[in-house]
Formats: sequence, C-alpha cells, structure tokens
Amino acid sequence: MFADLAHSALVTSECQNGVIGPVAALPQLAEAAATTVIPNGRKLCAAAREAGLPVLHCTAGRRADGRGSNTNSRLFMAMRKAPRPIELGDTATQVVDEFDVQPSDFVLSRMHGLSPMAGTDLDPILRNLGVTALVIAGVSLNVAIPNLVMDAVNRGYRVVLPRDAVVGVPPSYGELVIENTLSLLAEIVTTDELVAAIASKR
Repeated sequence: MFADLAHSALVTSECQNGVIGPVAALPQLAEAAATTVIPNGRKLCAAAREAGLPVLHCTAGRRADGRGSNTNSRLFMAMRKAPRPIELGDTATQVVDEFDVQPSDFVLSRMHGLSPMAGTDLDPILRNLGVTALVIAGVSLNVAIPNLVMDAVNRGYRVVLPRDAVVGVPPSYGELVIENTLSLLAEIVTTDELVAAIASKR
C-alpha cells in the first residue's frame, strides 16, 4: 500500500508561524490548518522521528528590502503588502512550536519561488540521505503543495500525501485538488493510516 517507508522522509511545507501560526499573514489558511495540518503534522513528526526517518521543514521568507524575492505574480505582491511581512530571521519564519523541531531535523528556508524543491537544497539533501519517497504535509493545496508534489514526482520520488495533514482555502477546494489532480500523482492516505504503517516498520 505504501511507498518504501524505510527510504522515506517527512517534508513539511510552510508550517511556520507567519503562515499557519500565531502571527499568520493568511488568517483563513491558519484557521483551516488549526484542526488539520497542525495536529496531524505533529503526529507525523513524532512518528517519523521515532522510526528514525528524516524530518525536513521547508519555510519561506524574504529580506526586509525584498531584494532577491519574486515580484512576478499577484501572490508575491500581496504577500509583500501583508500587515506583517514574513521576513527572514523573524519569528514568522520559524516552524510552529507544535512540530517540536529537534536537532536531528533539517530546516530549509527559501526566499523565492513557489516550491521548496526549487528554492532550497531539499533535493540534494534528500538524495544524500538515500531518500526515494516523500511524505508531504503542510500548506497550501492552493499553490505550494501541488508544486512540491509535481517537483518531487518529476525528480523521480514517490509521494505519499496524508490528506488530513494538508489543507487549502477554502478547504472544499483543497479536497478537489486532491481528488482531481494529486491523487493521480501521489498515494493518498490518512495520518492515522500512515502513523500505523510507520510504527509497524520499526
């Protein structure tokens, strides 16, 4: 049923204070994530660490002056005008406390693009770790998660997507993205199914 868990890694996308945490620039997304991504992402992080699987957190931010970051879409321009821009080094770019980042985890930040696969060292780090399959959690099903899934598949990784550990806005739209697009590219599971499978492989 599942990709080879022995060679899997958990990758979280934009699970940071300025996106779904206490200083969220996107309150609707944070509200949706509060009952999905945060509790289920916490379970996945704990299960992955317990099983010795790599955990990688991918965050996004920008310089205070905006130099080097994209300006070529409405999304990027809207984020620049947010009441509290997500700036590198600020608490807004820190992974949410619920994920309990550990010294064994990797935290990779990007300042451009729509996907951590294109904007960080994620791909070479995964390959150096011997990873062949990704468990992806986080936000959002509107933009970053589909980009990350497609980038991973294009690079030859298998993808497992816990449907209750990702979300978009509105949530009903996110479900449509899973059913009509991501289900063609990734193995769609629930968090509890995946946690049980990880535990059985220990």
